[in-house]
Amino acid sequence: MINIDELKKKIIYRSNYRGTKEMDNLLGAFTKKYINNLNENDLLDLEKLLNIDDTNLYNFYNGFKTDFEFENNNINFLYKNFDYTQK
Repeated sequence: MINIDELKKKIIYRSNYRGTKEMDNLLGAFTKKYINNLNENDLLDLEKLLNIDDTNLYNFYNGFKTDFEFENNNINFLYKNFDYTQK
């Protein structure tokens, strides 16, 4: 059995501390917007997304070529279509 609260805490931490400020901001904002509306499977998919390196995440988000095959799931769709503009 998965502890949803612990999983959410882990996801929030990992989305905000990526290594580059740009990806911290992008993934942090994405996670903040969606985390409380995700079901268990979506949370697990988000955790998988956060295991992907920043370069491939950045390229996927911006529609560039990636070295990684992204699954066709709700999280990747939401991430790819997330409207993020830095303030």
